[in-house]
Amino acid sequence: METMSRIEGRKFLKSVRKVVIKVGSAVLTDENGLNDQVIADLCAQVALLRKEGLEITIVSSGAIAAGLGKMPGLQATKTIPEKQAMAALGQGRLIQAYEDAFSNHSIHVAQILLTREGLVSRYRYLNAKNTLQTLLQWNIIPIINENDTVATEELQFTDNDALAALIVNLVEAEVLICLSDVDGLYDGDPREKPDAKRVPEVSKIDKSVTDFASDCLGRAGRGGMKSKLEAAQMVTACGIPMLVARGRTDRILTRIFAGEDVGTLFCASKRRIYGRKPWIVFTLAREGVLEIDQGAVRAMVDNGKSLLPVGIRAVQEDFEAGACVVCRDSSGKEVAVGLSNYNSQDIRKICGCQTGEIYEIIGHQGTSEVIHRDNMVVLL
Repeated sequence: METMSRIEGRKFLKSVRKVVIKVGSAVLTDENGLNDQVIADLCAQVALLRKEGLEITIVSSGAIAAGLGKMPGLQATKTIPEKQAMAALGQGRLIQAYEDAFSNHSIHVAQILLTREGLVSRYRYLNAKNTLQTLLQWNIIPIINENDTVATEELQFTDNDALAALIVNLVEAEVLICLSDVDGLYDGDPREKPDAKRVPEVSKIDKSVTDFASDCLGRAGRGGMKSKLEAAQMVTACGIPMLVARGRTDRILTRIFAGEDVGTLFCASKRRIYGRKPWIVFTLAREGVLEIDQGAVRAMVDNGKSLLPVGIRAVQEDFEAGACVVCRDSSGKEVAVGLSNYNSQDIRKICGCQTGEIYEIIGHQGTSEVIHRDNMVVLL
């Protein structure tokens, strides 16, 4: 019965039409650089899915590993300049591999390199969205990677898992598929716990789930299961399911969309968000933290209310009005992110007070809300 219920729960995959597929470096590469046969196999599966009516966008890692494959004697890529140079060397090789593989199926691809900084501007964000949607209308598959050559550590995405979460909203996809070097989430690290079992489905990402994730990085990239859980928290909180599976499993993509019990499915926790909210939660760097009390948590999570000064207990970091900040409860759990109507200095003065006291405390009357619900994304 358990297996049948899992299969029933994946029936929606058969009706999905817009998909983002993120492919990790460990899937595409080996000790010699890019594995062209793996890329060819994945592209053949994508071609089949396209014939069935799916609209597919690919977020692909692998530029640095591809660069290393061109210069096998150069292994010291630990500093940011070295990684950026290696990415510049390998990016052409990576996109050419996709060009060659998809040309066998008469499919055109387009390369897009993004940075977080380039999408912070709402105008640029919308430009990127329009470009991607135009390419898809032309039946061209976008191949997206972070622009490692110019991204700095402060401005880069944590890894391409986070970038993929953003792209899901840019193309308005219905599901995110993350292809990795693991079968999915396990109830322990299989490298340390031989009897660890795959978790087929996660309905809610809480501490019991995050405790399963290892801090170990992927074989060839910055990510790991921890980063995938962080991406899953973001996309499922925005109403989008995500599935993690082993990318080198035979016919993995066609099996996923046939509804087979492979990988780990993270179920969407609520209705999908649209408009400026995906831009807020995925693109903007969090510049500060507001610690809120349980009354504020209930008001925001259960009743969809704005954050008022009375519910704020403490402020971390310094930031200006308009900054993106994260709201955490007393245990440190992230409850919401949003745009602050006040700077950190004023919030420290008014935290815990009633809205009618704002003018008397700070000498000018701002809005009643520290974060308005229209500029807030609840993560629980």
